[in-house]
Amino acid sequence: MQPKKENYSRFLVPLIIVMALMFVWNLSRNINDVLIPHLKRACQLTDFQSSLVQSAFFGAYFVVALPAGWYIQKKGYRQGMIVGLLIAAIGAFLFYPAAETRVYSFFLVALFVMAAGFAILEVTASPYITKLGSPEGASSRLSMAAAIGSLGATIAPSLAAILLLHEVDISQSTIDAFTPGQLETFLSGEADLVKPPYIVLGALLILIGLVVVFTNLPTIKDEEGGDKKALIDILKFRHTLYGVGAEFFYVGAEVGIVSFIIRYAKWFNLPDLTEQKSAQYITAFMALVLIGRLLGIYILKRIKPQTVLVFCSIGAFVMVFLAIITNGYFSLTCLSLVGFFTSIIYPIIFSLSMKDLKEYTKTGSSVFLLGIVGGAIVPPVMGYISDTVGIKYAFIVPLICYVYLLFFAIKGHVVKTHA
Repeated sequence: MQPKKENYSRFLVPLIIVMALMFVWNLSRNINDVLIPHLKRACQLTDFQSSLVQSAFFGAYFVVALPAGWYIQKKGYRQGMIVGLLIAAIGAFLFYPAAETRVYSFFLVALFVMAAGFAILEVTASPYITKLGSPEGASSRLSMAAAIGSLGATIAPSLAAILLLHEVDISQSTIDAFTPGQLETFLSGEADLVKPPYIVLGALLILIGLVVVFTNLPTIKDEEGGDKKALIDILKFRHTLYGVGAEFFYVGAEVGIVSFIIRYAKWFNLPDLTEQKSAQYITAFMALVLIGRLLGIYILKRIKPQTVLVFCSIGAFVMVFLAIITNGYFSLTCLSLVGFFTSIIYPIIFSLSMKDLKEYTKTGSSVFLLGIVGGAIVPPVMGYISDTVGIKYAFIVPLICYVYLLFFAIKGHVVKTHA
């Protein structure tokens, strides 16, 4: 019994720190869902253009994931956390000059830099958590950490709606009636709203970075000597490659849905349903993610992960399908319910994709994170469909994503290697 107590005390502080990081980056990531309609108005954008917020954010993950993995191989998890926090803080502070210039591409650069820091943190955090305890409890620990992250994700939409959106919507016809001087003043005021929250966020990231600097984090065994496996070696693990696809479609579907919930709600023209109130459906989505992940801590100890993934994929598909064929509040409620079914998909597909990788774990986790580029690709596809044929049709894209996840749950996760 004594060794277990020693392990617990050794891993408790690192787990708390990593979970705090997950809270902050999920908070930051889900501000984007409200930032999209805000910048759409402040910079006068189409649905496609505004969705590039997610492309800049998640595109950074795709660009940085592999270099981050290589950096961590050489420097270790602790150094990865410090560098990731510093880069993310710089990105947050760049929102101030972006708001001053009100140039949309500057906002995208700020988002890209901030997300690059978060990418380093995520490459670090997930495998670090899997090593902080027994392998059998990896999915459960990831689910718990994801639940903490979901708390940040749940708070983010409501907080961002208060800070960035108006209690009473300002219609486009009202904006069109402004004189050039009035329009300039209005748009500058809209852009200035992003300054305070992102300055505070940058300061918080710096503070956490200082905590990591002055905390003696344990060195995990696989850090010693480093992971020398080449990137191409991971190609022989077929289930990991399918897992990258699962990550692509999981992230793409979730980001696409929450990115357009406010836009979808406004499309119904429901009385008194303002943008600020519509953001509550994103909050409900994230709250259900949190509830699902808390339940997942116990469910994944009793039911095979792949069986749970089958149920989640089918449930999410049904909810999106109902949202497409119905209207009004019921349709929006169905979209919110998707959050419950997708809640524990990430820890499941990550743990299934990393199964039996052993010394390839670091390389595998960085390759797995490439799949997050789905969050950069799916929303613009949905935005283009929304601009051309209508927003309802845009939600067909998430349906396709959940079909792939069902395939991964049934067949794709099976461990097979080839030369």
